Amino acid sequence: MKTRTKVVVIGGGIAGCSTLYHLTREGWTDVMLLERDELTSGTTWHSAAQVTNFGMNQTMVCLKSHSIALYQELANDPDYPINYHHGDGGIRLANTEAQMDGYRHFASMARGMGVEFEVIDAAECARRHPLISTDNLIGGLWDPMDGDIDPAQLCQALARRARKAGAEVHRHTPVTALRQLQDDTWEVETPKGTVNADIVVNACGYRVNEVGAMMGVTHPVASMEHQYFVTEEIPAIRDAGHRMPLLRCPINDFYSRQEKQGLLVGFYEQDCKTWGLDGIDPKFTNALCPDDLDRVTDVLEGAFARMPALMEVGIHTIVNGPITYTIDGAPLVGPIPGKRNAYCIIGLRAGLGEGGGHGWLLAQQIVHGEACYDTWVIDPRRFTGHATVELTALKAIEDYQNEFRFHFPHEHRPAGRPMKTTPLTPILAGQGAEFGVVNGWERVEYIKPKPGFTETLSFRFNETHGVVGEEVRAVQSSVGLTEVSGFNRFEITGADAYDFLDRMCCGTVTRKLGRVGLGYLLNDFGMIKSEATFANLPGRIWYGSAAAAEYHDMDWLSAHIRPDEDVSIRSLTNDWTILVIAGPRARDVLSGASRGDWSADAFPWLSVREATVGTAPAVVMVVSFSGELAYEIHVPDAQLLSAYEALRSVGDRFGMHLFGSRAVESMRLEKGFLHWKGDLLTEFDPYEAGLGRFVREEKVDFVGKETLQKRRAQGPSKCLVTLVLDCDERSAQPGASVMVDEEIVGAVTSGAWGYRTEMNLALAYVSPEFATRGATVQCDLLGDLIAAQVIESGPYDPDFQRVRS
Repeated sequence: MKTRTKVVVIGGGIAGCSTLYHLTREGWTDVMLLERDELTSGTTWHSAAQVTNFGMNQTMVCLKSHSIALYQELANDPDYPINYHHGDGGIRLANTEAQMDGYRHFASMARGMGVEFEVIDAAECARRHPLISTDNLIGGLWDPMDGDIDPAQLCQALARRARKAGAEVHRHTPVTALRQLQDDTWEVETPKGTVNADIVVNACGYRVNEVGAMMGVTHPVASMEHQYFVTEEIPAIRDAGHRMPLLRCPINDFYSRQEKQGLLVGFYEQDCKTWGLDGIDPKFTNALCPDDLDRVTDVLEGAFARMPALMEVGIHTIVNGPITYTIDGAPLVGPIPGKRNAYCIIGLRAGLGEGGGHGWLLAQQIVHGEACYDTWVIDPRRFTGHATVELTALKAIEDYQNEFRFHFPHEHRPAGRPMKTTPLTPILAGQGAEFGVVNGWERVEYIKPKPGFTETLSFRFNETHGVVGEEVRAVQSSVGLTEVSGFNRFEITGADAYDFLDRMCCGTVTRKLGRVGLGYLLNDFGMIKSEATFANLPGRIWYGSAAAAEYHDMDWLSAHIRPDEDVSIRSLTNDWTILVIAGPRARDVLSGASRGDWSADAFPWLSVREATVGTAPAVVMVVSFSGELAYEIHVPDAQLLSAYEALRSVGDRFGMHLFGSRAVESMRLEKGFLHWKGDLLTEFDPYEAGLGRFVREEKVDFVGKETLQKRRAQGPSKCLVTLVLDCDERSAQPGASVMVDEEIVGAVTSGAWGYRTEMNLALAYVSPEFATRGATVQCDLLGDLIAAQVIESGPYDPDFQRVRS
């Protein structure tokens, strides 16, 4: 075994083998995989190995499509073919119209990624899968590409191709220690010797935290026991003349696929069980957990009702093995937070089906710094300090119990909550606040109009439509108050702080004391990496960005501080919280709660000042995400309640209302303001996002400048536009396809009803020829083609008079 290599991949399941293979495809052949036992001896070997195109977002659909194409190529390799039952088709069942709406949305989203799903009724479900009953069934979603694959053959094929390209694979080579050296390379210790590697990749499946501990990190990954059985031969399958489609049933919490002339049937029981949280036997390899069919009795009864043929056949084999979950069910694929030259590809609960795509996107990140698609939905940094294994276990149980039940818009499931709170959380709850979750933080979504108010989760407007409208109108006519918890906040100091930020930002970083600016950070490809506000305070700069960006932005900024630069970054994210007052009477409220001159002349738009609100110290900025006169009041958490009560005491005289994030979403779309990782993605540059006014190409240098200039010369591939939709009972959901003459020309990134403009608004990236004002397109919303027109961005108060008033 050689002692020096570019990358060491630790783990020989689908995650490790796919990463190794794709690294060689990206041109890096001096790479090595280390496996403690045999390849596929962890979860991979007992996987049900279903390969579907279905995904909850565009990134997941694209990586699954890559997996399918790769697996087809491997299956057709004349030198080393593998068993891949491709194109058997698969159905996801539904027994409510709300579920069917979800399937219609996912079909619209997938179409934009070149994937065709079909929404079918109950009778067609039964025609395509003759073993199922249509009792309590409305319809389903048909995936024509659904199939299954041999796990061991797949991994061996990937490893074989990687070896042929020059990679090394070492079995029976456990990693016993990891040490990072001063030059940020890694020493990887094994019983066969020590390897020095530029980069390490944790691909260790359910042993992820054994390797994580060697690096001083804990990953939010937990394992669940998962059972399936394989039946004896079923005559109807034997005599069908074709392979039976796959089936996924959220009604009865089971799935099935054909296995030889019988069925493989798997269960997601409510009485489920975590595994390995207190350690894993070193000898647990190619092993299973004890059978426990009693635990799945309730699910089995539902499976019998849906597929009566199961009651007439014996069980051939029972499998009960661990599978891994993360906090939100999506894998962790990308840089390990807080570490240099360290990546992970873990938490792949559906590893075989999508592992080819995950390895593909990870290899691109390792070699090039970014992937061809924005990978935030699988980025390990999307979780921060709340992401413990204990919390992950609670969320894993919840996800397991709801395996085939997708999340509806605005759905925030209860397990593990509350995770992160402020002193105001119980106060606001007592005043009727309904909370959502942003990076673990409880954040107000709306204020319930009466105790016991509940909403019906839906892809259409529901009971909250009028509630949110009243909040918006209160802000527009008088003044509203909301809490913005978890907002990311760094304090940047040092003699070179301004020069550093000027190099990181593609626009102007104002150096004037008491002023606030908005800027965009680009990656090396000239694409949008981050959005931030820069507030100039005495002796320091406050850098503010999205709540979810805490680890992401810290890693990006820290990695770019040069050895000779005097720059320090300190996070204040978990110590301060923002109170926002917005509306034409906001100045009156602030003036009544804080000494000083808050007039427009003394404290104009985009100013920042240290002040006292009531008795609480605060940093006040006059900035707005709503399009109304607004103040962000940043308060230490220890004084948050004091500041809140001072503002409420004054605000009550002006009829101040509480409002939430759904009202903000409506108002920010009316102003054309963008959301990071919603509308601002690494797939687009600032010109494509309509942010050219924030670029100063005359600057000597900034990260991504050269490539941005080349991209601008080539012209945009897509342009972000504002659409007004001819529809008043549903909004556009992210990912919905934008079409012209039955051709896909773009995709929606966000949408909401504009209560001040009385417009149904959406933001979408579309082909440049359809990006001009007045252009007409159609949006595929829940299976209906809705007429839409391109309008100028920010139709509400386009001259920004209200925020400056």
